[in-house]
Amino acid sequence: MKYICELIMGQSPNNETVNYDEEGLPFLQGKADFGQVSPTPTVWCSEPKKVASKGDVLLSVRAPVGTVNLCNQDYAIGRGLCAIRAKKITKRFCWYLSQDITDELCSYAVGTTYDSVTISDIANLMISYPSIMEQEYITQYLDNHISRIDTALTDLKMQAEMLDAYKKELIANAITQGLEKAVPMKDSGVDWIGEVPEHWNITKMKWMFEIVKRIYGEEDRDVLSITQRGIKIKDTDSNDGQLAESYANYQVVNVNDFAMNSMDLLTGWVDCSPYEGVTSPDYRVFRFLPSKPQCQNYYKHMFQMFYKRRIFYRLGQGVSNLGRWRLQADQFLNMYLPQPPLEEQKQIAEYLDAKTAEIENLIADINTQVEKLKQYRKIIIHDAVSGKIKMEGA
Repeated sequence: MKYICELIMGQSPNNETVNYDEEGLPFLQGKADFGQVSPTPTVWCSEPKKVASKGDVLLSVRAPVGTVNLCNQDYAIGRGLCAIRAKKITKRFCWYLSQDITDELCSYAVGTTYDSVTISDIANLMISYPSIMEQEYITQYLDNHISRIDTALTDLKMQAEMLDAYKKELIANAITQGLEKAVPMKDSGVDWIGEVPEHWNITKMKWMFEIVKRIYGEEDRDVLSITQRGIKIKDTDSNDGQLAESYANYQVVNVNDFAMNSMDLLTGWVDCSPYEGVTSPDYRVFRFLPSKPQCQNYYKHMFQMFYKRRIFYRLGQGVSNLGRWRLQADQFLNMYLPQPPLEEQKQIAEYLDAKTAEIENLIADINTQVEKLKQYRKIIIHDAVSGKIKMEGA
C-alpha cells in the first residue's frame, strides 16, 4: 500500500488551537460519523498539524476501525484518522480499493481500551493493481453498479426512518389523545400533552409513583443493565462492557418496577422490568404507589416517548455536551402526566404493543435487506478491484 499511496496519519493540535469558531479548517476526530459522504465537523482548527485534502480517502484507525469516507473538502484530522492519497493509482480506484481493504485491516486491530491499527498495518498491506487504463474501466463499472446499490440503500433507509417517525407519532397520539377520536377534548394545560379527552385526569408523577432505593447487600441476584433495547440481564462472567468489582451495593429491581438512566437523557433509556435483579445505584428505580395501581405498559410507552421526544431532556440539568444531563428527583416527581381510566390505559397499551410490534417487524425486514445489499456491494467492489470480473474493453 505504501508504494501506491501516501499515508497521512492524523495528529491532534494543541488544545488551545481547537475551538468552536469557524476559522481555519474543520477538525475531524476518529469518532466522527463516517456514514455520510460529507462528515459534519464539531470543531475548527486554526493551526492544523495534519491535513486531509479534497479527494483523499479518510480511514478510521480506532474503533470502529475500517470505516471510510471520501473528503469533499480539506480537513484537519486527529489521531483516530488516516488520510490515503493516491499516487500510482487513480483517485477513484483508490476510493474503491480503500473500501475493499477494510476487512483485512480489521483483522490486525488490537487494543485494551479500544481496538486500533497502526500506520504500518496499513502501509504493509499487499495490494495488486492494474494499469491506469484498466483502473478507469473498473471505476466506470463500479460507479455504474455501486450508484444503483447506494440509491437502493438510501431508499430503504428512508423507508425505515419514515416507519420509525410514524411509530413515534402513533405512540404520542395514542398516549395523549386515546383511541376514540369522537370524544370531547379539553386543554391539559401542559405544552407537550396538548388536548386530552375530557374525562381524563392530569396528575403529577408523585401522586402516582414513588422512587425506591433498596440496597440489596448481597450478590446472589441477576445484574440488570438498562439498554435502548430494554432491560437486559448482564453476563457478569464475560469481560464485555464495564464490570464492577462488587454488586453488593447495587439496588433492588423487582418485576414491574420501572428503571431509568436519569444521568443521561440523550442516549439513556427507561423500561419496566420483567426480571428480579439489581441495578446500578446511580440509576432511578420507581414504581406505582400501592394505592394507585395503573397499567405498566401504558406508562412504559409514555416514559420511553419522553426519551424519544426529549421531554425528560428539557427538564434536565448538567453538562449536556459531556453526555451528563441529569433529571433531578424533584423535577421528575413534579412532572404532569395524563391519566386515563385504567381500562382505557389497558386498551391503549394493547393497541400500541400490537402496532409497534408490526412496525418493528417491517423495520427489521428493511434492515435485513440493507445488510444483504451492503454485502452484495462489498462483493462487487472486491471482485472488480481484484480482477475477478473481466471488464469489457479492457
